[in-house]
Amino acid sequence: MYNKVMKVLTMVPVLAGQALVETTGNSKGNLSLHAVQELEDAPTGTDLPKYAGIIASLQAQILNPPNNSSSIDTSISVLLSTLLLTYSYFYNLCNLRSVVLSFSCATLLPMKPTDDPGSRATAEALPGPGLPTVTPPPQQSERMGCGQYTVTVTRERVSKVLVLIWLYSAAIGVISLSLVLSKGRQENIPDVTVGLLCEPDIMEQHVGSPRALAIFRKVAGFSNIAMATAVFPNLMDPPHCVGSPTELRTQGGSENNLKFICEFRPDEGISVDSDYESVTVILPAQCTISQLRLRIYMKAQEQNCHPDPFALLDPEKYILLYARGDDWYEAHDDCQIIRTLDIPWSHDDSMCLVAHIVAKPLVSGDSEQRKSQQECLTYLIGHDLDSEASDRLGELTLTRRKLASPRRLELRNRDEFLYATEPWVTQAPIPNELEEWLNRKLCLTLHYKSKISFSIQVNLKATPDVLLEVFRRVMADQRVEYNTSEELVLKFSGREEFLSGENSLCDFLWVRQCLKANQDLHLSVVPVSQLAADTVTFVDWPLVDGFSGQFSSHDDLSLLGKDLDDIFMISLWDCNRKFRVKLLGFDIPQLPNKPPQSVYVEASILYGGKVLCSVSSLPKIFGDEVLWNEWLEFDILLRDLPRGVKLSFTINACAGDVSPTTRDPKPGFSRDSKVSVNKHTDTQKGKTKILYFVNLLLIDHRSVLSQGPYTLHMWSYPDLEDGAITYQADKLSSATNPHIDESMAISFLLDRYSFPVVLPNTFSHNDESDSPTSDLFPDKSTSSTQCTSPATDSLSPHGKFLLPPKTDKVTLRSPSPVFNTKRDYLKRFREESVQYGCNLPHFLRNINWLDRRVVEDVHWLLGNWDPGELDVHVALELLSMDFPDEIVRKLAVKRLESLPNGDVLKYLLQLVQTLKVEPYHDSFLARYLIQRALRSKRIGHFFFWYVRSEVAGCPYFRQRMAVILEAYLLGCGQAMIHSFTQQVQAVEALQEVAMIVKRLYPDKTDLPSSAPLKLQELLRSSDLPNEFLLPFDPRIKVGTILLDKCKVMASKKKPLWLEFSPMPSPTSSTPVGIIFKEGDDLRQDMLVIQTLVVMESIWQEQSLDLNLIPYGCISTGQNIGMIEIVRNAATIAAVQRSHGGTTGAFRNDALFEWLKSKCPLQEIHYKTVERFVKSCAGYCVATYVLGIGDRHNDNIMITDQGNLFHIDFGHILGNRKHFLGVNRERAPFVLTPDFLYVMGRVKGRNSLYLQRFRDTCTQAYLLLRSHSRLLVTLFSLMLLTGIPELSAAEDMRYLREALQEDQTEAGAKEHFLQRIAECEHLGWTVQANWWIHMVAGIKGGGGGQFKTFPSLGGVGVPDPPLLGHP
Repeated sequence: MYNKVMKVLTMVPVLAGQALVETTGNSKGNLSLHAVQELEDAPTGTDLPKYAGIIASLQAQILNPPNNSSSIDTSISVLLSTLLLTYSYFYNLCNLRSVVLSFSCATLLPMKPTDDPGSRATAEALPGPGLPTVTPPPQQSERMGCGQYTVTVTRERVSKVLVLIWLYSAAIGVISLSLVLSKGRQENIPDVTVGLLCEPDIMEQHVGSPRALAIFRKVAGFSNIAMATAVFPNLMDPPHCVGSPTELRTQGGSENNLKFICEFRPDEGISVDSDYESVTVILPAQCTISQLRLRIYMKAQEQNCHPDPFALLDPEKYILLYARGDDWYEAHDDCQIIRTLDIPWSHDDSMCLVAHIVAKPLVSGDSEQRKSQQECLTYLIGHDLDSEASDRLGELTLTRRKLASPRRLELRNRDEFLYATEPWVTQAPIPNELEEWLNRKLCLTLHYKSKISFSIQVNLKATPDVLLEVFRRVMADQRVEYNTSEELVLKFSGREEFLSGENSLCDFLWVRQCLKANQDLHLSVVPVSQLAADTVTFVDWPLVDGFSGQFSSHDDLSLLGKDLDDIFMISLWDCNRKFRVKLLGFDIPQLPNKPPQSVYVEASILYGGKVLCSVSSLPKIFGDEVLWNEWLEFDILLRDLPRGVKLSFTINACAGDVSPTTRDPKPGFSRDSKVSVNKHTDTQKGKTKILYFVNLLLIDHRSVLSQGPYTLHMWSYPDLEDGAITYQADKLSSATNPHIDESMAISFLLDRYSFPVVLPNTFSHNDESDSPTSDLFPDKSTSSTQCTSPATDSLSPHGKFLLPPKTDKVTLRSPSPVFNTKRDYLKRFREESVQYGCNLPHFLRNINWLDRRVVEDVHWLLGNWDPGELDVHVALELLSMDFPDEIVRKLAVKRLESLPNGDVLKYLLQLVQTLKVEPYHDSFLARYLIQRALRSKRIGHFFFWYVRSEVAGCPYFRQRMAVILEAYLLGCGQAMIHSFTQQVQAVEALQEVAMIVKRLYPDKTDLPSSAPLKLQELLRSSDLPNEFLLPFDPRIKVGTILLDKCKVMASKKKPLWLEFSPMPSPTSSTPVGIIFKEGDDLRQDMLVIQTLVVMESIWQEQSLDLNLIPYGCISTGQNIGMIEIVRNAATIAAVQRSHGGTTGAFRNDALFEWLKSKCPLQEIHYKTVERFVKSCAGYCVATYVLGIGDRHNDNIMITDQGNLFHIDFGHILGNRKHFLGVNRERAPFVLTPDFLYVMGRVKGRNSLYLQRFRDTCTQAYLLLRSHSRLLVTLFSLMLLTGIPELSAAEDMRYLREALQEDQTEAGAKEHFLQRIAECEHLGWTVQANWWIHMVAGIKGGGGGQFKTFPSLGGVGVPDPPLLGHP
């Protein structure tokens, strides 16, 4: 009966009285309930003796049991001692001579603000009923988030509180005694009591003190009952039947008991060869880890086999481990059900399930090594996670621990040679202009250290292995000594790029680039042993059980018909009441400069980016403390809350004293439309302004419902100029403001329940299960598609892919409002809709995600859907903020798993942004990205910078991005760590220099002649590393900076023109140039350039190579970044100035003559014109589709080989520049008379080149149109960045209109031909704008990225652009 006594200590007074009636037949069992009800209605000056008599009556029932009872067990003494301890604790708390409480305790006692914050109220200390007077300890005043209030403490008020507290304790004693006296009778809890358990604690409603209730639970709760043992050790005599299979029952019977053999091992290490003391415990399969600890402690104390058995209860002192394979896993989550442990099970002679575990002291390890490691990680991440470390079960700590499992699995399976020498290849067909090389021999030169160099001719279909075999033959013929047993690899000379694998030479990106540029190809033969070591030296987190957060099915958790022993937690789906929150109030340390007159608080239920329901408080006058103390009820049942749902609070300003709305607990929520309307609609548009916001996850990362009091520090709602980092953050982020001392704090209270309320994994225990013990418990289920943890997926070390049932034997429910839920119909729908997979997002948008029955059917459907049947653009769309459901996103991630590295790179920018949509840090997408980054260095490189940029620039998701980046860095290897350290060092050094330059030269354009010398001085004294990889292209490593070639560019942000020495190479190499910018957001440029890469890949798949130049550009922090300098290029403005000055803008032959001067031979000139036609067509189509504006002649460039390309993408999606309200750019895209002249159009005559241009344009346009959904999806995902010109879903309208989605192919083709004709007609307007631009001296619109490019003509060789583009 001991476990019954401990269990019942968590029951509420109403249940105490009810159980007394049920078990002993005492008609006075409801006395406690009546007393509480009377006391609630009693006046403040309640007569204490009257209620002392009630308490005495209850005491008599305890000490004088009914005649039919046996002698009282000695454990009753323990109970009474515990109650005495509890009462004494509360007495010290409540009888204070000086009391200053936070507003979070407002419902305990009436309070009023004091004029003098230092004043205090006093009260005479009162002894409790039958107890001695206790001298209260002094209490210090502290700010709890809601300001300081002085409480007037009177004798009557304290008496009222003391009576309630003692009554609660006495009631618990009554029910505990009644269960002891029942002689083990196994009565089930009556149905009326089941309903009470699923209601909030009545005690909290009467006393209203979350703090007091928390203290009571800590002292007298089940999880800390061992406290009584420590205080009264002589009274503790655990019953001999603890651990007996006949006593430890669940509703399934004793066959559902589990046996654990626990060994106690010292902290020297874990050895399987030594003998250790051990205990054996048996307990129900539905018990938690916490209860397992308690049983182990009791057995250890009973057998006297452990030096400190009480320490076994503390997870901070002892950890529970089990072995699986070669790894040891910790049972970390105290609330985890033991049957869900992914532990090896076996059967003993009695066919009971047995598992072996180890209790081991927790050791911190080498503190110095850990400290040094964390300092390195903090430097690379740009954020100190240890400073935010929460409790051991908090989301941050638990996520860091859980992500160790997929990391360790990936490292175990990683091909180290491929990881170190991954090639940059393409699967696109070879371009038409290079097809002639397929019938020719390619000449290349091999170099081996300084010993030998020789040239060979090979076919483009040759592989790296063929080249190495030729190398070995030559070395043997020339009798050059080298280690023949050493593994060799080929590397492009002067580049961090390898030739490896089974790819042909024509598949390598750099080979194609050299062929296009007529550049010699040099290869170095490198011993693999000389490559930088990729050893992982960081100490990793210990592994934790991956099924943490997995609970049983709803049927298993249901309270109906269960014995008290079977109840450990409550199913959320049993909570049939409406969700509500008690708004207490808010306070702010310092009022804003322009405070509003009145404010109101709006509370909303959010799911993804959608508002499901909203309720508003009454408006009140704004001040540093504003109090409400009122319940806000939502028209949403608790049982309907999906995983990932958030409770949002916003503080809104009202115009004057206008009330925002009359508070209505039923805000018109529509179940059919799923989304309720925010109550501030028509009447409040333009009258309210959001001042502050904060969100709370209602179902936390462990699938447990949030309960009790909260004080959250809010974010200030950003102004428009800050919107670049905040789009939808007020709906997606669950982070709180880390600046506690200066932020607005809001306090509220959520209903508290007698047990943890958890979200079940599935509804019925008949559903198929893939849990660790599913094969051992065929009638139970611990996994499903409703709440599948990422740790249980194939992305986890378990390698499990949880699927719902694949049969049609499941009992069906009533039809859903969306579609018939019969499995036959679902199966038919799935079979027939495979070919319509592109419509899956539209189908899922019409699902009512608040109807769990419908959701369960949808999850079954998705679980049976083959991810390979989805197009990539559909998978990407399913990762948008429209689909927060975990199973939907899991299906999308499964589709992305099959993508090659090159395709992952194309979409990596968007995939990193979609991490913001995930409700929790640990997600399928996060694990997928970490694993792909650990598998590929080139993915890992860009993953590092994309995520690090978000850590620096987006505080609302900083912790999430930081923990994901840490998970990657812990496994990327020492070579990558060293490389990242050099890159971060370079970026920080250059940023410091750039900031000093901006302070020295604040003028917009004018720079003194001494500016270059000052820059050189600053660079010379900076902490630049001797060498580092370029963040925008990891294939290029630069050496020392060339000071004499560096300069400050004359534009508002003062970008730095920097040049570095290249790495040693057999060929003469030109310096590597970059532009470093501080103060500009480069993410929009990154998006456009990445889209150009995607467009080029679409065209190349159809053998259409339009020679785009997506140059390198990357954001390395908030408004910090680097841009690649393209060599051998000049701006169109520079070309025109060289042929007539400013009037050159009207010379149609200026560009033609310039190209002709660069290509004296007629044959080469023809190829130059062909390249110009193709590149001009590509950029005409691309700039039109993307709506790129501000296309003046300093933003368009051309290379010596005739390759046209655009730069500086400050205006996109049809946002054009205006002058005096007039649109300066009337032409759809840039096609000026001088461009047409190069194509052969002279005096209005057509030419073959012009016709080829039109044909190429229409072909390219139609190809993009066939992939319009992909382009729209990529841009819509980038909404999460909050880029100024991409800040609303309406911005996608331009893309759809430009791609003519509603037109036929013929109609779309005609549409673009009309745009070409329009450009030909309006060409003179473009020339006029260019002339004005040149006359006015406006250079480099949008920040002047390439303002000095006119001086670049004829310098060096091209440098490769971003993301593997040749």
